[in-house]
Amino acid sequence: MIRQLDDRTLVSGQIAPHEVAGLAQQGVTMLVNNRPDGEEPGQPFASEIEEAAAQAGIAYRFVPIMRGIGPADVAEMQKARQQAEGGKMLAFCRSGTRSALACALADRQQGASADEVQQRLTDAGFDPAPIAHLL
Repeated sequence: MIRQLDDRTLVSGQIAPHEVAGLAQQGVTMLVNNRPDGEEPGQPFASEIEEAAAQAGIAYRFVPIMRGIGPADVAEMQKARQQAEGGKMLAFCRSGTRSALACALADRQQGASADEVQQRLTDAGFDPAPIAHLL
């Protein structure tokens, strides 16, 4: 299920390579994979998603988040959003939570208020509590 954080930022759980072309038709110009390879049996490899993105004309970044969201992860999310160039960015992981929280921290660092960031997360169905101390 794809959830919208703002007009240019989408998050979701794992996507499959065959779904990528349809994302391009929905205005997605940047995919960010926050899921490390091998996290769960049967998940597609990052290289498979990257290949599908290239075929669909979508930019791709592999930013695996394994042990909490660090400053480098937040910086990569900011770069990815900038590279979406007016289109939409879809960040994904197993459930969408890591991606949503990383996007929220990127928003906060770019000047969004803590209340605004928390409201976006809540509206999209995510609990902001895990990052509340960072907001």
